[in-house]
Amino acid sequence: MRPLDRLELWVGVEPTVSRIGDSVQDQLILSGFHERLEDIDRLASLGATRVRFPVLWERTAPSGLDQADWTWADARLARLAERGLDPIVGLVHHGGGPLHTHLLDPEFVPGLTAYARAVAERYPHLGTYTPVNEPLTTARFSALYGHWYPHARDDHSFWRALMHQLQATVLAMRAIREVNPGAELLQTEDMGLVSARPTLREQADFENERRWLSFDLLLGRVDRDHPMWSYLRWVGATEREILWFAENPCPPDVLGLNAYVTSERFLDDRVGHYRGGHHGGFHGGNGRRAYVDVEAVRVQGQPIGGPCGRLYEADARYGLPLALTEVHLACTREEQLRWLHETWQQAQSARADGVDVRAVTAWSALGAFDWNSLLTRQNGHYESGLWDVRAPQPRPTALAQLARHLATGAPLGPAQAVLEGPGWWRRADRLRFPPEGPLHAETPDGPPLLVAVPGRLGERLLEACGGRGLPARRLALGKVQTALELERPWAVVAAAGSFGDAGHLGALATACAARGLPLLLLSSAQVFAGDAARPLLESDAPNPTRAGGMRQRLGEEAVLAAHPGALVIRSGPLFDVGETEGFSAALLRAIRAGRPFPAPTGGAVSPTFLPDLLHHALDLLLDGETGVWHLPNGGAVSWFEWAEMLARAARLDPGRVRAVSPARLVSPASWPALASERGWPMPSLEDAVARWSPVPATRQADPRAPEYVGGRP
Repeated sequence: MRPLDRLELWVGVEPTVSRIGDSVQDQLILSGFHERLEDIDRLASLGATRVRFPVLWERTAPSGLDQADWTWADARLARLAERGLDPIVGLVHHGGGPLHTHLLDPEFVPGLTAYARAVAERYPHLGTYTPVNEPLTTARFSALYGHWYPHARDDHSFWRALMHQLQATVLAMRAIREVNPGAELLQTEDMGLVSARPTLREQADFENERRWLSFDLLLGRVDRDHPMWSYLRWVGATEREILWFAENPCPPDVLGLNAYVTSERFLDDRVGHYRGGHHGGFHGGNGRRAYVDVEAVRVQGQPIGGPCGRLYEADARYGLPLALTEVHLACTREEQLRWLHETWQQAQSARADGVDVRAVTAWSALGAFDWNSLLTRQNGHYESGLWDVRAPQPRPTALAQLARHLATGAPLGPAQAVLEGPGWWRRADRLRFPPEGPLHAETPDGPPLLVAVPGRLGERLLEACGGRGLPARRLALGKVQTALELERPWAVVAAAGSFGDAGHLGALATACAARGLPLLLLSSAQVFAGDAARPLLESDAPNPTRAGGMRQRLGEEAVLAAHPGALVIRSGPLFDVGETEGFSAALLRAIRAGRPFPAPTGGAVSPTFLPDLLHHALDLLLDGETGVWHLPNGGAVSWFEWAEMLARAARLDPGRVRAVSPARLVSPASWPALASERGWPMPSLEDAVARWSPVPATRQADPRAPEYVGGRP
């Protein structure tokens, strides 16, 4: 592979077919990529040059090669060729092949070899392959930690799983090259770094050496003098098994390093230091000493090294072409943007220093499901990517804009402003424990978000911005022109109906439109009458019957008339952690005092958890969305059903909730239920209520807060 004149953007979709016990989960079906041929056009629109594309063994030939179905791959590979996207073909991705085999089965090797030959014979023009993605990581998770099938938990099984994957890689490439002699191997691994307290330095040194084992074996470097020789012999590897790789080297043409915040780990034998929960941590041991394996970013005073450090290490060790083949972060939108942008900058810096870095891969183009549990639970937890598939058609996010900007120089939009601030992995709030070593932290920077939202709603929005590293300041509507000139914000947020006179909102919208500033207006379902027979959509015409709803409708109309590119977000009745007013607060007071709590059984409502509303509203603002959006937590329930859910979550007697006719309680009737025809990014109401719970033993953190990030231990 010849050196490149510039850093390329590659793109990939998450294709894992995971097997947990007897349960199988296909990410390509979950994301819709399996069905939508037009997703190839979406990938091509980024200006990327290559795509990591799955032609997976278990999907194509689950019942054997004689019954292989190539229809799906045929159509998509043809479309890739039409759109000028060069595929990097993956054959196994965190899987173990069809159900009749697995990583500890010796037949995995000839089976994958035969499948690789069949792929090459059907598509002889394909030039780059990754027969097995992340073999070391997959061997750890499947055979050392027991997370994935076949759920082994010992070092000998770890070796056999690794050996089978790498033998299959060598023989698969041999079979492919018999058809296409010029075919190249791009071998990937999740390449992290382990640090530790001095008492665990030997363990950290071992793990830092083991992380290179896939590459060293393929390169034929593992012999009796290799640092891993004694370990491999100790776990039961025979000399013949180990030396087979030295006798049959298959050097990768490109090394693919997968870059995650959580790939850098810290080992600490002060186990009691982490009682009460350790974010991203795992209790473990080496037979001599117990320790906690925790995300380094949560403990170390110095920020993590990130992908740049791994690029320099790999270059010094191998001197081969490199690519960052997965760059993904499951977090709030600006943090996703910062991680991709920082990684791109680090790759550029390494190239400037002479490291042969070919590309950065924007990963999980269509997002990923259940990686927050390492695929061990099927809860439908979704992390959006360059597109958000929780919509009638995949919706491009600000990540897609950034990827296109990196590849082609296209304008970036509102997201440009947030790139000036440091990611959470560089701020002081990254720490969950007293820092190891001197603390180095950066402070949020960049143009602010101006918040023209009064009361608790405005306070909670400012808090949400603070937690996301987004500078934000209050804006008084009477001082709009002065504030916009002095502060030079990247966007403005206001609330419909909060200031009485829609003229103030209209003036604000006019000023924002004149400067090309995005404007977010927070509104509610009260712009509709409360007696709707079905949940109302964004295209339904507002028809308020109460004064508050009428003010909100006038505010919406004034803003959209003056600023057609404004974003208007409507919610249902809000509830929040620690609130002292509102429906949930009244319910808690009544039941705790031993009083019944009346709640209507008729009609329907769409409750909205305030932290979810604010975080997703900010994401949509950064995505450059415009027009009206409805953001409730899931579907419609009666006030009575909602009250029972809240009582149970608070561990109170739901029998204290008394069913009454809507006619008995006039106020709730002014809230109709909402639905959306544009997208469904909000968590379910059940999930939101569980996180709202005021009971300390069951309270859960906001799932979009920085400690909930994608990655692997």
